[in-house]
Amino acid sequence: MKHIFQKWTNPLKPTFLLLHGTGGNELDLLPIAGKIDKEASILSVRGNVLENGMPRFFRRLAEGVFDEEDLKFRTKELNEFLDETAQKYNFDRNNIFAIGYSNGANIAASLLFHYQNALKGAILHHPMVPIKGMDLPDLSGKSVFITAGTNDPLISPLESVELQSLLEKAEASVELHWENRGHQLTIEEVESAAEWYTKIVTGVK
Repeated sequence: MKHIFQKWTNPLKPTFLLLHGTGGNELDLLPIAGKIDKEASILSVRGNVLENGMPRFFRRLAEGVFDEEDLKFRTKELNEFLDETAQKYNFDRNNIFAIGYSNGANIAASLLFHYQNALKGAILHHPMVPIKGMDLPDLSGKSVFITAGTNDPLISPLESVELQSLLEKAEASVELHWENRGHQLTIEEVESAAEWYTKIVTGVK
């Protein structure tokens, strides 16, 4: 998978897995990672699927309707890519923290749904429930921050609440943050994610 890797300045910090939205690329979320933790490593990945020339991480059948078989395949592909790159770049496979937006947040959520040890935690900007009706692995010890827009035309508030509930039932620690906005990624939610990350992940009050 096409990607960028930048080595941490503090080896105790996690590796950020950056996952862009539809039509984005591996450069999109680099500034956001810097706002959350400048000392973390960065593994920023470009989606392998094209939709009308726009990179995505998995196919969809229509707006908001995922191709579940392709999602499962691409999630497995991404999880194996993490195994490979952890060895290649010598970072801790058990200390990967996803930061995803929209389509990228959805495949990050799918990693949590399908693979118990894929991620240590995640910041999910405007995600949906990736697959309905499946049994999640035990996500004890995982920390997840979800941001959502009360006026998001693509994702209903109920979807965000359902995702929070499913992750919490799997024993993950989840915080859901609302912005009175639409589907766009705002500086306010990035700043809220940074505050949450500092408090929860590094233990600094």
